[in-house]
Amino acid sequence: MAAPRLNRPLVLEVPQRSPDGAGGFVEDWQARGTLWAELSARTGREAEGAATSVGLAAFRITVRAAPQGSPRRPQAGQRLRDGARLFNILSVTEQDPAARFLTCWSEEEVVT
Repeated sequence: MAAPRLNRPLVLEVPQRSPDGAGGFVEDWQARGTLWAELSARTGREAEGAATSVGLAAFRITVRAAPQGSPRRPQAGQRLRDGARLFNILSVTEQDPAARFLTCWSEEEVVT
């Protein structure tokens, strides 16, 4: 198996909940760091959003591995950012038996 080409910097972001002052919460995203990645498009489909059509594209994103519990290890529920593009992380698996790389199964949502 050839080593992935980690040639794209993506910002790992984690959700942060903070009080909104009215008894509820506001979700904001906090940058945790930059990960170099290889991005591979998988499939795409159209879905109906609340008020408009939405294009959903699945991606396989490969990054260097980090130990369990490390703040640099992506997790489901987090996201990766490439400028204005957002990739929601659905799940994370080890790519190879030596656990040198992680595969982030992700989805990008585009309003059409």
